[in-house]
Amino acid sequence: MRRRNFLRTLGAGAALPLVKWDFGHATNLVDELIRPKALREGDIVGLITPATYVPDPDRLALAERTLKYFGLRMKMAKNAGKRMGDYHLSINERLDDLHAMFRDPDVKAVFAIGGGYGSMHLLDRIDYDLMRRNPRVFLGYSDITAMHLAINKHAKLVTFHGPITLSRFTDYTQKYFRKALFETQPIGKITNPPESNEVRPSHTLRVIRPGTATGRLIGGNLTLISTTLGTPYEIETRGKIVFLEDVDEEPYSIDRMLTHLRLAGKFDGVAGVIFGECQDCRPKDYKPSTTIPYGFGEVLDNILGDLKVPVLYGLTIGHTDDQLTLPLGVNATLDATNGTLEIKEAAVR
Repeated sequence: MRRRNFLRTLGAGAALPLVKWDFGHATNLVDELIRPKALREGDIVGLITPATYVPDPDRLALAERTLKYFGLRMKMAKNAGKRMGDYHLSINERLDDLHAMFRDPDVKAVFAIGGGYGSMHLLDRIDYDLMRRNPRVFLGYSDITAMHLAINKHAKLVTFHGPITLSRFTDYTQKYFRKALFETQPIGKITNPPESNEVRPSHTLRVIRPGTATGRLIGGNLTLISTTLGTPYEIETRGKIVFLEDVDEEPYSIDRMLTHLRLAGKFDGVAGVIFGECQDCRPKDYKPSTTIPYGFGEVLDNILGDLKVPVLYGLTIGHTDDQLTLPLGVNATLDATNGTLEIKEAAVR
């Protein structure tokens, strides 16, 4: 039996239980968090499309332009610009692209060109042992959340919830992209960018429950977090700072997903919660929802306001032009009272 197939028989493609001995005590190496190497100018970045395909050559050229701006070189995955055809063939092609980038010794990072839909197809086929043995910076958000959760859980690799290569990359986005991926010091304290109009701010922070809390950082897109519950890749929240974000969801949909997390016990023992900006999360103008009589902010207060931990709304996470790059798995402190998140641990080495 091939090693890869043997690993799959152990469940979820997880790695073999590696053990080291230290003064007579055994430590499971799979439980140790791995940090990828920091990026440097001239490094090669592998571009993949693990979710929706990106066949437009103009958009692919924009992705290359983005890398060049940061002094990086591009290696396009074999199937990155290919239109999806056969369902099963598409899954295998996207999986092959992912594995090829983690095998290639010249590739120092793997970036998602876009999000969209479909990364969940790969989760039970990924070679997590390959990723653990060949750590790389892995970057993306939105649908890529499913992969972040799975890689964090089964490869114990720090990954990065941040812009895709087609994101807008404002000055603020660039600042935290560089701090997270190029610098070996902890990112430090984070808050939203300064406002040019205090009367009508672009990014509003709101304290749902005050206080401070420390824990490992985990999270991503609420839809994907909710969808992966009950699978071997579901989010582990106990003792952690959990961040959530979404876009273009009506209040009843947000209510349903947060209630799903509550019923699944994912708020039990959580250290703190951040809900990022949620653009267009309101009843649609052309068809106002009457499913529940609450607006988006009321939904957050109704569910997250009952938690006995710090809860902050409005940090620039996810589907927003001003976008943070957040490392999953490292220690952080949430100060909901003052609207800050401090990344206290280096994410790259």
